[in-house]
Amino acid sequence: MTSRGKSTPTAQLGAITVADRLRQARRRRFVGRTGELELFRTALTPGESGFTVLFVHGPGGIGKTTLLGALAEAADEANATAVRLDARTIDPSPPAFYAALGAALGVPDRAAPLESLAARPRPILFIDTYEQLMPLDNWLREEFLPALPADALVVAAGRTPPSPQWASDPGWGELLRVVALRNLQPDDARAYLHAAGVPEDLHGRVLEMTHGHPLALSLLVDVVEQHRGGLAPGLSLQETPDVVRVLLEHFVEWVPSPRHREALEACAHARFTTEDLLRTALGGDDAHELFGWLRGLSFIEEDPYGVFPHDVARDVLDADLRWRDRASYVDLHRRVRRHLVEQARRTTGLEQHRWSADIIFLHRNNPLMRSFWDWESFGQAFPDEVRDEDGAPILAMTRRHQGAEQAELVAHWMDHPAAKFVAFRAGAGDPIGYAGEINLEQAGESGLAADPAAAAIWDYAQRHGPPRPGETVYAARFFMDREAYQKPSASNNVITARHVQHVLTTPGLSWDFIACFEDAAFWEPFFAYIDYHRAHEAEYDIGGHHYAVYAHDFRRLGPLDWLELMADREIGAPAGPPTGADPELVLSQPEFAHAVRAALRSLHRPDRLAGNPLLRSRLVRDHGDSSADTLRTLVLEAAESLRADPRDDRPFRAVDRTFLRPAATQERAAEVLGLPFTTYRRQLARGVDRIIDWLWAREVHGP
Repeated sequence: MTSRGKSTPTAQLGAITVADRLRQARRRRFVGRTGELELFRTALTPGESGFTVLFVHGPGGIGKTTLLGALAEAADEANATAVRLDARTIDPSPPAFYAALGAALGVPDRAAPLESLAARPRPILFIDTYEQLMPLDNWLREEFLPALPADALVVAAGRTPPSPQWASDPGWGELLRVVALRNLQPDDARAYLHAAGVPEDLHGRVLEMTHGHPLALSLLVDVVEQHRGGLAPGLSLQETPDVVRVLLEHFVEWVPSPRHREALEACAHARFTTEDLLRTALGGDDAHELFGWLRGLSFIEEDPYGVFPHDVARDVLDADLRWRDRASYVDLHRRVRRHLVEQARRTTGLEQHRWSADIIFLHRNNPLMRSFWDWESFGQAFPDEVRDEDGAPILAMTRRHQGAEQAELVAHWMDHPAAKFVAFRAGAGDPIGYAGEINLEQAGESGLAADPAAAAIWDYAQRHGPPRPGETVYAARFFMDREAYQKPSASNNVITARHVQHVLTTPGLSWDFIACFEDAAFWEPFFAYIDYHRAHEAEYDIGGHHYAVYAHDFRRLGPLDWLELMADREIGAPAGPPTGADPELVLSQPEFAHAVRAALRSLHRPDRLAGNPLLRSRLVRDHGDSSADTLRTLVLEAAESLRADPRDDRPFRAVDRTFLRPAATQERAAEVLGLPFTTYRRQLARGVDRIIDWLWAREVHGP
């Protein structure tokens, strides 16, 4: 975003600056749009009382940004104050918008940008990529724009027309002018090709191939330059999407080197590309050169987070590599993903949320998963703390979708220290959705007793692998979007990125439950994909609504291994049990005791001991060698611990003659010990219980 000043100190002295040369080059390349320019110049004429907002819309690549640049030049010529904002660089919130406006005006941080704007001669505010500010649409229309000076003019450009609320407002119906951009006329397209230096003998063919689509023209100029002023035989273009596809496929064949091609493919794969990402994903010491080359390409755009290709270009490049060289595509995906995961692990708060969203973005090409996100609104909503005034709208949307009984439980947990709620916002004002999670370890008996869902989930965890000291059990208990409820939405985009944050940052995470979805038939493939099994025993009914419960035990497959599993599935691996090394086995206490008894019986049978489930337990794995010998050593150590208490002498001798130095039969063991058989059995049971307790304490607490 920039503020367009009239001159610089250097320019005032008569020197030609780079800015002057850039302006001249842009003027040479700008063609057509005479109707739009004339409409704008008319609005600048003193005494005219026409529209206040000029809204330009059209598909990607149609030339909206270029037109805004030309209109800003016209504003400068009319001695107006042109201020340019790019919505891609602005978080969709009023404070961020004001901050961006202040930066564009060059006013101090604490200054009021509206007052500064009003003090400028005939202020003209240009807002590019307006669709990124749709969460602020109501605020801009109802609060910000009415506060502008009466002689101000606003020019907005976006992919879609203004929302219906603009036309339905009688006031804005008179002050708004909407212009839909179309392809360039043939004469204008020829003028563009001439300005770009394309040989005239190619103009007819280029026009036939592009039909005047500005992005296609721009891309084709790059192709001509790569072919040293020519075009490969047989190159043909049809409708606009196919135009871009064929152009990009042809362009990739003529990049300067294989390294440049790899950089282009990485840029198409990641949501945003930086030198750091290129350095990590591609290796080598040429990241700076490659990044600079990317920035110069006609279909690459810039953002505060990095560069990114035009949407159509991204899709074509990514699909081309995936189809053409599957092995390279998989390798690139893994390298890009590792970079994003590492960044997410190193950051916190909203910055971490951004990296988590970049990880989620990698799911977009998976045919199974892409339907579970609303990609049109991706990045347009953000997580925020729940404020006092959010309580009423959160309870209202809960009553609307889930009933009064569920709303009462929301109110209960919102005041409970074991619960954390987050609001989803798309600008200022009420939340567009919310989510609430509960740390069941901290919920307490009263908290669990008040909520049948929390009680059922906690009981499931206790029966299927209770948490050990230092471990936590979490339940995502509430989630919804105000309008879409639990279907793909801006809120769902946010909560999935938040889930990645939750997995990466929760210390000692054991059971993680997602226990808030009603439509199990719709969401079942999603949860199978992310390796959460359905916990039928924990499901519950509240207010006539049945809620499915899904669970993942991160002691069995830890966070980083889980993320690696997601990497496999993003590129097409089927949902199912994890592959690779056996994960840690988390046994309940009864299962653990049964396995210890089996180990005692198998102490002298290494083949049987090798199949004991304790080999995958924390007890054995903490010793660094998950072998039958390690398990045997631990059992013998537990038996030896009985010697420390004289009261355990007879239980130890019973264990010794039964398992350590076994007699032929238990009857013979009792005879050797000089004990009645019933007494022997009682002492043996006591000794085995002591051994189980000793081993269980180390399973739970560590060595």
